[in-house]
Amino acid sequence: MKGCELCPRRCKVDRKISAGFCGADEKIRLALVSLHKWEEPCLTGDNGAGTIFFSHCNLKCVFCQNFKISHEGFGKNISVERLAEIFLEQQEKGAANIELVTPTQYVPQICSAIDSAKKFGLKIPIVYNSNAYENLETLDLLKNRVDIFLPDLKYFDNELARNFSNAPNYFFYASQAVKKMFELVGENKFDSSGLMTRGMIIRHLILPNCRHDSMKIIDWIYNNFGDKIFVSLMNQYTPIFHAGDYKKISRRLTSFEYNSVINHALDIGLKNCFIQTEKADGENFIPNFNLCGV
Repeated sequence: MKGCELCPRRCKVDRKISAGFCGADEKIRLALVSLHKWEEPCLTGDNGAGTIFFSHCNLKCVFCQNFKISHEGFGKNISVERLAEIFLEQQEKGAANIELVTPTQYVPQICSAIDSAKKFGLKIPIVYNSNAYENLETLDLLKNRVDIFLPDLKYFDNELARNFSNAPNYFFYASQAVKKMFELVGENKFDSSGLMTRGMIIRHLILPNCRHDSMKIIDWIYNNFGDKIFVSLMNQYTPIFHAGDYKKISRRLTSFEYNSVINHALDIGLKNCFIQTEKADGENFIPNFNLCGV
């Protein structure tokens, strides 16, 4: 936590004294623990993914649907020991996995909690759900700890990344990170019930007026991984938080935009792809961050 360089910001803040660019200090901060039944089917199972929402974030997306925790830092501070307990509690509730949502800023503490929980019987897969803006050294810490990577590869065009997420050179770092994630877990594996036990799903949220950037993302993914991983193309963009201040992304995604990206994926031969057949935009899809389970 001293001289923090966990993410590409490398802000070198002593987080024992003050918060980094992400807003986090040395204390783990959570906003919600839940069984989430609306993830990709192979992550959900009968009872849901065991989602754990961490407060703060190393991106500053102007359209973030979770801005209450990512920008405003809502949450409750907990210890490493309590985090390990939460992992075990999720397993006891029948969670398909432990899904760490926006965890980058707490990787060292998370690693300690995973090691501790495994000593007490944690067996279900660990899912690392991040924005892909990662350092390779940080990802190395997750070797033999994380089983499934769930990165959201946001932009190909770095101007979009700079304007909407204050993340210069986003694709440079994110593309390297995604390759590293694949190196750490390899090709997808499933149990007899169809639940994923190891591997990677790359998510991509399609933004209005940005469908051609989405197509470049898909091209890059297919050229680098083929059908060795899964892709999840999401239509749930909702223009909330500060999105209304940016004309390009101030409206919802159209069916034409989403379908054109899906058709492009089909045209290049992408097979392992999750799509949303119904609209999933709207504030009613945003989690209720109420400290439940924390």
